[in-house]
Amino acid sequence: MIYDLLIVGGGINGCAIARDAAGRGLAVRLVEQGDLAQGTSSASTKLIHGGLRYLELYEFRLVHEALAERELLLAAAPHIIWPLKFVLPYEKGLRPVWMLRLGLFLYDHLARRKRLEASHMVTLAGDPLGAPLRDVYRVAFTYADCWVDDARLVVLNARDAAERGATISVGAQLVHAERRDDRWRASLADGETIEARALINAAGPWVSQVMEDALRIHSRKHVRLVKGSHLVLRKLFDGPQAYILQNPDGRIVFAIPYDRDFTLVGTTDVSHDAPPGAVVISDAETDYLLNSLNHFLRKPATRDDIASSYAGLRPLYDDGALAASVVTRDYAFDLDAPEDAAPSLSIFGGKITTARRLAEHALGELARFFPGVGEGWTADAVFPGGDMPDGFDRFLDDLKRDKPFLGDQLSLRLARAYGARVFEILNDARAIGDLGRDFGCGLTEAEIAYLREKEWARTADDILWRRSKLGLHMSDAQQQALLAYVGA
Repeated sequence: MIYDLLIVGGGINGCAIARDAAGRGLAVRLVEQGDLAQGTSSASTKLIHGGLRYLELYEFRLVHEALAERELLLAAAPHIIWPLKFVLPYEKGLRPVWMLRLGLFLYDHLARRKRLEASHMVTLAGDPLGAPLRDVYRVAFTYADCWVDDARLVVLNARDAAERGATISVGAQLVHAERRDDRWRASLADGETIEARALINAAGPWVSQVMEDALRIHSRKHVRLVKGSHLVLRKLFDGPQAYILQNPDGRIVFAIPYDRDFTLVGTTDVSHDAPPGAVVISDAETDYLLNSLNHFLRKPATRDDIASSYAGLRPLYDDGALAASVVTRDYAFDLDAPEDAAPSLSIFGGKITTARRLAEHALGELARFFPGVGEGWTADAVFPGGDMPDGFDRFLDDLKRDKPFLGDQLSLRLARAYGARVFEILNDARAIGDLGRDFGCGLTEAEIAYLREKEWARTADDILWRRSKLGLHMSDAQQQALLAYVGA
């Protein structure tokens, strides 16, 4: 078979492009060397947001685009994306009140806002929002953005792409590709050869490496790798609100309610000059995050509160900025299209919020090579499981009524993870035992089978840390039992 598009990379950009392209009628093959969302796309701060701090960098177009996408994504995936209130304490001596008011005014008005509340100024004394903070903080601003399960958003893009005809291959590493007249001929590590009319390099941190080593294309555009690390702490405060904390170095740190029992704190911005690969949080980053947090908290957090951590490499477009924290979060393309030869498109940068729009732009760049290709369609389409005409809360109530044996906690977890697709797991089950062995936290054989057959999960880590966050809750013994069942 000759594909129209070969996409290299199974992160958010590659999977969003695969989804859009397949829906336009193109024959798509996506190859990912590891697991979907195994790198950058599962190591984010889990936010769908406009990027309030980007206003200071005058990236108004990026913020406008991200804010518009925030509304679309909230409607398209209400099971894995939901509103989140942020509290920004006023820190005397840093950004003045007038600057915060102006920034939040722009944030409220740069794009249409239908589902999220406007920003407000609040007095913290006697307000539950101020309870976790030191008494020195008397005033704060609130505004709304959205939470997202980042790795599941990647998987849902891939699932939608596959249902529209795309072929998704995980554990498939590209080793070489060359042009043969009007086609790309690509070789994978397992010996398979793929032919395609165009190639998209969405390899994230490996984008430059793929261009140079696999495609033999030399570009004047470069990727700049920046490590971002996060701490997962045992729950630090009550309430559904998150906090955005200003630091004297000009950066901000988020403290976000996370997976019921935890608080997510991040992120750092550290230049990474080594080749791309797996990274971990450093002691210096851990100290930085804890110190930033404890500057604000009434009850300080310590290393004993750390339940887990993660780090990832952001493949930012190198715009020449000196500091990692001010490198643009926008994206750039490098189209290589010699006359009468198959084109390639390499992608630099981007963020999870704007991946759908990036996919539209990418296909716009390649449209002239595919006469008659369909128009963009994703702006009005829901993701798999997102078809909840009466909203998520009503859907959850109906699930509890229809499957009372699940209980409140498991019903919520399954509804959040799978939305309306949860019934492909539950089928006609009338008791928890009908779903097979329970490995802990309600993770049953039926759910594992679904993850393997429909969501490309292959290993215990795929299930515990990307398709879910059950690794935070399951005991070592339970995780070892899952490993034995799934296989290494």
